[in-house]
Amino acid sequence: MAQIGTDLQVAKKLLEAGNVIGIPTETVYGLAGNALNPDAVLKIFQVKNRPSFDPLIVHTDSIHKLDQLVTAFPEAALRLANAFWPGPLTLLLPKHDLVPDLVTAGLPTVAVRIPNHSLTSNLLRSLDFPLAAPSANPFGYISPTTAQHVADQLGAQIPYVLDGGPSNVGIESTIVGFENNKAVVFRLGGLALEQIEQLIGPVAVRTHSTSNPKAPGMLSSHYAPRKPLILLSAGESPDPDERAGALVFREPFGGLQNDYQLVLSPTGDPNEAAKNLFAYLRALDNLPIDIIYAEPLPNVGLGWAMNDRLRRASVEK
Repeated sequence: MAQIGTDLQVAKKLLEAGNVIGIPTETVYGLAGNALNPDAVLKIFQVKNRPSFDPLIVHTDSIHKLDQLVTAFPEAALRLANAFWPGPLTLLLPKHDLVPDLVTAGLPTVAVRIPNHSLTSNLLRSLDFPLAAPSANPFGYISPTTAQHVADQLGAQIPYVLDGGPSNVGIESTIVGFENNKAVVFRLGGLALEQIEQLIGPVAVRTHSTSNPKAPGMLSSHYAPRKPLILLSAGESPDPDERAGALVFREPFGGLQNDYQLVLSPTGDPNEAAKNLFAYLRALDNLPIDIIYAEPLPNVGLGWAMNDRLRRASVEK
């Protein structure tokens, strides 16, 4: 079973030896390995049971280290990086030959970001290589936001989880790429669309792919609990059912047991809701219920990204 701890030297030695471990970031916990070592990258795919056509995000601690990862840095990308790194932004840029094709699923671009977590930043500074790190969960399941979530799901397959406390953002990074010199959002996430457009102007949004995704996190079915999740329409209420639970934004529904309903943010704060989203989905998944209803959030700020996650975690009504 994986050990949970805060020892950077233990984490460093395991990664240098080609192992994969759990690491904290401000978004969610990642399953990390040496991004330049194909054997370590392969372990990531094997532990997660992740399809090899789904590319990974590469993490580093400094924009100056990207010279070994990317071959071009568009002006708009640089503006975004200077404004939002370290933070929940991933940039999709032309890859350097040094990056294994396994990391990028054979694509000519690589997803890179600088996470905003002091423990992981210190770890990255101590390493001679960047880390490939998708979310540290079995493929398709709810993303982890605590070290214990990682240990509960993958603890039998990895030696160590670096414990950095609960994730502050709670949903994955926003992924921005560039086509014909125009910015495209390939995954909605912890950086609000409005913040991006305020800086570089209007962007296209293209976030789903049934196969051969151009960026991580684009598959249509993802982030799902084991129990069926029904995403309600705005203003819609669930059918009364004593075996049902609900994920709600501000206040519980009538007709369902309050013990089986979790409120994302009683004050209506989208940032608080995002921080609680995956942890509350996981908690509902462990309750003695047969189905989970989810209330959509207002499409402002991080609400866009949370609704995206709920849509892909849901089943058709």
